[in-house]
Amino acid sequence: MTVEICLPLKNEEETLNLNFQKLFDFCEKADFSFEWKIVGIINGSSDATTAFFTNLKNKNTKTIDFVEISAAGRGNALKKYWLISKADILCYLDIDLAVKPDQLPALIQPILDNSADLVIGSRLLRSSRIERSLIREITSRCFNNFSHLLFANKASDLQCGFKAVKADVFRKIAPYLKNNHWFFDSELVILVQYFSYRFKEIPVDWVENRYQKRASKVKIISDIYKSIGDLILFRVRLFFIPKS
Repeated sequence: MTVEICLPLKNEEETLNLNFQKLFDFCEKADFSFEWKIVGIINGSSDATTAFFTNLKNKNTKTIDFVEISAAGRGNALKKYWLISKADILCYLDIDLAVKPDQLPALIQPILDNSADLVIGSRLLRSSRIERSLIREITSRCFNNFSHLLFANKASDLQCGFKAVKADVFRKIAPYLKNNHWFFDSELVILVQYFSYRFKEIPVDWVENRYQKRASKVKIISDIYKSIGDLILFRVRLFFIPKS
């Protein structure tokens, strides 16, 4: 059984320097029951992210790899790589380590146990512990509540950047994943439910590490409108996707 821990990356040189070693050290010491590899999915970077991973791969050929995907979009980059990956289980987290690496075993184990096809971290379960701004908390809850109305979605948190999926299940739903950006996460979770695959949520400890870098609250408002529009358009598109 092979698990790939994927890192979507665009101009992340600074954050890689801060956090990559923490992730790698955890994986090396974790005594996993499976083979693992950390894969950088580099998406249109103009900084030294590629050089960073080239150096790492040369030193750790069995446990570190990277791929460069020039076409824009985090969701597009994940989809393109996951479709060519040879791993049995595909997971990803953000390199800012808003979710710490020590939560990876809880993410992967339900798939190893064959009790889930997709496992998602949730910041909105009662036992989750989160540190983020009030406005981000409100917008996230509104987005997820609206998804419940449109899709009878049972997941509490569609957008958390901490997910693992069986590779064969991903390949079956991949043709219906159309969004190339952040809404990719929501499409993935909703489609897994739509096709009656098994999913499980786990609570996470989450620390919002990037909020201070956002341009303005105006950008957040525009993000809300775009997210609502994405949900409505996806609801319409789902009418034309056969379940069998």
